[in-house]
Amino acid sequence: MYYKKIVTRASARMSSTAQFGLICFLVFFALSQVFQWAQELTLPLPFFILGGAILAIASNFDRRAGFPFSLIHSPTSEAPPVEPPTITQSQTPKFPREVSFTIRKPEKLDQ
Repeated sequence: MYYKKIVTRASARMSSTAQFGLICFLVFFALSQVFQWAQELTLPLPFFILGGAILAIASNFDRRAGFPFSLIHSPTSEAPPVEPPTITQSQTPKFPREVSFTIRKPEKLDQ
């Protein structure tokens, strides 16, 4: 009976580090069991094709322009047209108009 009180008091005072470690252990243990189970699982090819199609649709969901059907309605709010920025004369970089250097014939190497 005395032992039972000590164990319950010790578990009640478990530090946050110990709780974190216990949770990590349980999560990793569960993941390893799921991984071992998934290695034995075999699926036919149509499931992989269907899964790939679902992933492709989900990853390109924000690009709705190519849909031939109107399942997804685009927002009706009209945004104001965006005008391209204008470049003023003070923003253009100043380059020298002339570049001068001397072009010489290559020297012949004696062999």
